[in-house]
Amino acid sequence: MTTNDRLLRFALGLDGLASAGLGVLTLPFGTALGLPLPVALGIGAFLIAYGAGVFFVGTRPAVNRTIVRVVVLGNVLWVVDSVLAIELDWFPLTALGVVLVVLQAVAVAGFAALQVVGLNAAARTGVRA
Repeated sequence: MTTNDRLLRFALGLDGLASAGLGVLTLPFGTALGLPLPVALGIGAFLIAYGAGVFFVGTRPAVNRTIVRVVVLGNVLWVVDSVLAIELDWFPLTALGVVLVVLQAVAVAGFAALQVVGLNAAARTGVRA
């Protein structure tokens, strides 16, 4: 790890931990947010696996830029889907569910932005991220 790829690694690590943590919380509490049980279980399991994978990417000796770009794209799609889930009423979310979906979408957008800034910083300084 160099000074120039710290931001990228931090963004990946934070994204991974937050995603896995939200997945763990979604498993028991998703139905209280208005998600049907199968959906809550699926989203929870996905977020745990996704979070572990993103965290792992950030721990490699050389961070693969292509994989990070896929993570960024996934994060952007997650934000779009979060907005669509609310606007198109995909699930009967409670008020708390809507608030949580909005908050996590804002956080995910922040992770994507940090990852892009980190990728650009590493590229500018010649770090093979």
